[in-house]
Amino acid sequence: MDVNTKLIKKNAFRVTKVRGMTASRVRVPGGHLEAKYLGMVQEIAEEFGNGTVHITSRQGFEIPGIPFEKMPEVNSRLQPIIEGLGINQTDPGTGYPASGTRNITACPGNRICPYACYDTTAFAQRIEKAIFPNDLHFKVALTGCPNDCAKVRMHDFGIIGMTEPQFEPERCVNCGACIKYCRKKSVEALQRVKFRPQRNEEKCIGCGECVINCPMRAWTRSEQKYYKLTLLGRTGKRNPRLGEDFIKWIDEDSIVKIIVNAYEYVTKYVDPEAPGGKEHIGYIVDRTGFEEFEKFIMQGVTLPEKAEVFKPLYWKGPHFDR
Repeated sequence: MDVNTKLIKKNAFRVTKVRGMTASRVRVPGGHLEAKYLGMVQEIAEEFGNGTVHITSRQGFEIPGIPFEKMPEVNSRLQPIIEGLGINQTDPGTGYPASGTRNITACPGNRICPYACYDTTAFAQRIEKAIFPNDLHFKVALTGCPNDCAKVRMHDFGIIGMTEPQFEPERCVNCGACIKYCRKKSVEALQRVKFRPQRNEEKCIGCGECVINCPMRAWTRSEQKYYKLTLLGRTGKRNPRLGEDFIKWIDEDSIVKIIVNAYEYVTKYVDPEAPGGKEHIGYIVDRTGFEEFEKFIMQGVTLPEKAEVFKPLYWKGPHFDR
C-alpha cells in the first residue's frame, strides 16, 4: 500500500496494526479543555473511527479506526478543536505539522487543587506556544507542588511548583499546626522559637503545607511564583532513570528560555543516524557531557537572586556512554 507519509505526519496521525487504518492523536496542552470539545471528539470517533476513544498517557485523545482515505475529512473536523485549544499551526487553518515534541502534561494545578502553587494549565500552554510544532522528541511535564502527582521526574523537563511562605506574626496564635504538618507531611523546616514558628530557609522546599494548615492565615503564599526544575528523566526500554533537581526557586521566564535553548543543543548534537533522527536528549547529554549541555541551555538566562543551582549534576543508574 502506498502511503503519503506527509499526510500521516500532519496532525500526528499514526500507523496502526490494522492495515489501511490510522488513528488521530489530538494534543491537549496542560490536559485542560472546554467540555464542548469532548463532543467534537465523540462525533469524529463515531462518524469516522470505530466508535472508541483512547485517553493517552500524555493527556491527549487518540481516535482509532479511521480509514486512510477519510483523513482529509477528519482533518477538517479536527480544525476547530486545534484552534480552540490554541495549538500552534504553520499557517492558519492548516493544522499542526509535527508529532515529535510530545504533548505537555500537567496536574490540575491551582484551578482545582488547594495544594498547587500555580496555574499549571496556563504555564503548560505558554510552553506549548514557545516550543511546538517541532519534530524533536521532548517531554515536558508540570506539577503544582512537591507532591508531584504528575511524576515530572520521568520527563526531560520537570517543573514543580514552589511558594516562599510569608509569615505575619501578629496573626499567629501559637497553635503549632504549621509545625505539626510540616513535620508529618513535609521536611520539618519549621520549629518553635520564642513561641513563634521559625522557618529554616535552607531546608524549606516551598510546598505550602504551612499555608494550607494555618487556621489564622498567619502563613500565606508569596506573590512571586517559584519553581523547581528537574532535568533528563526518562522511561523506555534502554536505561530508564529519574530526573535530577537542577535549579530551585527559579522563575517562569528562565524555565521557558532553558527549554527553548535545549532545542538548539539537540539540533547541533543529535546523531543523524538515530532512528528518525530522534535520539533521546539524555543520550546526547551522556555523550557530550553535562557541562556542554548546561552551557547551551543557560545562554541568555537571568536567574532570580534567590535561585539555587545544583552542582555537580549526576544521574544515578546506567549511562548511555558506558
